[in-house]
Amino acid sequence: MADLITITDPDDPRLRDYTGLTDVELRRRREPAEGLFIAEGEKVIRRAKDAGYEMRSMLLSAKWVDVMRDVIDELPAPVYAVSPELAERVTGYHVHRGALASMQRKPLPTAEELLSTTRRVVVMEAVNDHTNIGAIFRSAAALGMDAVLLSPDCADPLYRRSVKVSMGAVFSVPYARLEAWPKSLDSVREAGFKLLALTPHEKATPIDVAAPQSLERVALMLGAEGDGLSTPALVAADEWVRIPMAHGVDSLNVGAAAAVAFYAVAQGRAAQ
Repeated sequence: MADLITITDPDDPRLRDYTGLTDVELRRRREPAEGLFIAEGEKVIRRAKDAGYEMRSMLLSAKWVDVMRDVIDELPAPVYAVSPELAERVTGYHVHRGALASMQRKPLPTAEELLSTTRRVVVMEAVNDHTNIGAIFRSAAALGMDAVLLSPDCADPLYRRSVKVSMGAVFSVPYARLEAWPKSLDSVREAGFKLLALTPHEKATPIDVAAPQSLERVALMLGAEGDGLSTPALVAADEWVRIPMAHGVDSLNVGAAAAVAFYAVAQGRAAQ
């Protein structure tokens, strides 16, 4: 059973995991280096726990203690009870959901390990917006994609904003970092995957014509918001595919485009 500890000092060193959560650059450096990430809200905390992540501690406002009582009683990690005002001073923002947990990261699998056991993978290049990362993971989980591969410069899926937007879907879709870009795409192809680059370019094949759902193994490549896939990534692809547009619209937000493309790639798998 966890200890319930009331804290009234925002400078208490036991709250260090939660300091400066709005400082993106600080948290991007600290969290991977210290092997932690922050789960926000009851549902996300429970999903992280159920996915096997070890809890370091919880930070709760008083009204959330009873709501999280079963988790408190089950886990040995300390639970810090604080006022909403103190939580805001520590984290840098108003914690609307009243519950935060510091979780221990797990070692990531290698890309080779994921490719050996999957058929439908997402490959992201330079997607560095945490909201887009979270939205893409949520769609990948919902629509039956098996795994995600990230270029070295993609944002952290376990950053608080990514986890929150994904509603914990980052815990259910395995992911790995590709070490070299775009050279690592060769290993994806060698594992038997056809590399499909999603682009609005007029020379791209409409995704329904490309019929990715009929292919044995597919790696769908997505680029960053605005810039899209780089020229080297497009050159490395086996085929360019696009989502047909109407009413003069030239493209979709990468999160929306990903959802449409995932349905085409893994058509019917999520409902099975």
